[in-house]
Amino acid sequence: MTTRDPAGTRNRILDALETLLLEKGMAQVTLESVAAAAGVSKGGLLYHFKSKDALLAGLVRRLGRRTEEQVRTVVDSGQSVAEWYLQNPQHYDDADVHELALYRSMLAAMRTVDGPVDQSGDETDRALFEVLDSWKGVLDNEIEDPVDAEIIRLVGDGVYLRALLGMPPVDAEVYRQVVTRLTGGSSG
Repeated sequence: MTTRDPAGTRNRILDALETLLLEKGMAQVTLESVAAAAGVSKGGLLYHFKSKDALLAGLVRRLGRRTEEQVRTVVDSGQSVAEWYLQNPQHYDDADVHELALYRSMLAAMRTVDGPVDQSGDETDRALFEVLDSWKGVLDNEIEDPVDAEIIRLVGDGVYLRALLGMPPVDAEVYRQVVTRLTGGSSG
């Protein structure tokens, strides 16, 4: 007996997309290849995601949900969201390596969109803006000064970009001092 599990099927499709992006790159991502990797028909994929853009947007939104879960964990543990946002991803940490690979694939997916970014038209772009706005909201809730919150966001984005590009991380001690200064802690 087979039971229908739409959420499970959606996740299986997104897992297949993620795997294809990580292993083969955006050039090999087609609706057909994702459907085959997920073990569904192309029609079944299109039932859940109406287009390739909707599929990519679904992956971005899932990434956003993962981030929301991470933020809840940070908040529930009493840690600073700003310090979490400023974390320096480590290439030797399995969770960070997977997350960096996924972000790299998402950057590749975003680059497939030609022309200027249009927040109103492209579903993938809208999903990306939703994720970025959620991070902004979390930092704005913790940090009273909106300029300080924006500085932390920009530094955190830069740290992740360095990691995505495979550049060497900033000296650990210097970076600890940067985080301390930005989050108002005492250096020492």
